[in-house]
Amino acid sequence: MVGKIVITRTGYDPQLGKHVKDPYLGPRPTLGACRPDVREQLKVGDHFFVISGKVPGADQYVLGGFEIAEKIDATEAYQRFPDLRLRKREDGQLTGNIIVGADGRQHPLDDHTPKSFPRRVRNYVVGRDPVSLTTAAEIAEGRKHTLTVLRDILGRKGDSPFDLLGRSGAFLTDEQVRALRSWLTALKASCVRVEPAAAASVPARPARTRLVG
Repeated sequence: MVGKIVITRTGYDPQLGKHVKDPYLGPRPTLGACRPDVREQLKVGDHFFVISGKVPGADQYVLGGFEIAEKIDATEAYQRFPDLRLRKREDGQLTGNIIVGADGRQHPLDDHTPKSFPRRVRNYVVGRDPVSLTTAAEIAEGRKHTLTVLRDILGRKGDSPFDLLGRSGAFLTDEQVRALRSWLTALKASCVRVEPAAAASVPARPARTRLVG
């Protein structure tokens, strides 16, 4: 596998919905609690992308993505990334994607069934070279163009990201990964060059290439 793109859970949208705690798309991106099936599939050098969840009245958008640098156990992640340990924010929402406590057992705030815990603590993904949409201008452009860009890159038809990816997400070829990263990078660059209130639209499509769906 070269790349994987998935949709996060309904209602999870950093700007208009719930806080997205996993994946973490900061300077050292990680994927550590959700989608153990995808984490098992990902290999070092592969790429992972995520789309915001469905929120009423809002277009979904590509939150961002990153390259996989390494895969470790959640107990090691607990020691290496203390800022990503599971905890509650001031608004009561959960943040952090490390689901073990200091003793290596399931964290009390992790509400998944204990039966799935052994599988979920394996394959904690640590990334590199992240690209994500974070400013209001970037997110606005992302919402405007994500569906068109996904149709072009995947070579599929559909009226929503779910129509294009389904529940399991979609695998990406090397060419598709490059196209998606190039579009995200170009979008971010265009928003830097102009004031957010007057941001000009970036091209809705990456360069046309023959891609494998």
